[in-house]
Amino acid sequence: MYKFFMVRFLMVFVGAFIVIAGAQYLKSQSAVYALTQAAIWAPISAAVYILVLRRKFRKNPVCFIRDEESKS
Repeated sequence: MYKFFMVRFLMVFVGAFIVIAGAQYLKSQSAVYALTQAAIWAPISAAVYILVLRRKFRKNPVCFIRDEESKS
């Protein structure tokens, strides 16, 4: 169960990091500033995503496909 949420957290974290850093860099900010902003906002974005996903899971767990069940 934790693997389900950790994989999604990492996917959102990496995606948000790339998008935020790229957007800041394209706005002519320095690379250090762009990476700093990405390091600050990517975990916040991923945490909000996981909290919403967990809330949806708790409301209706039948709608989620669990990794353990899909293998059997």
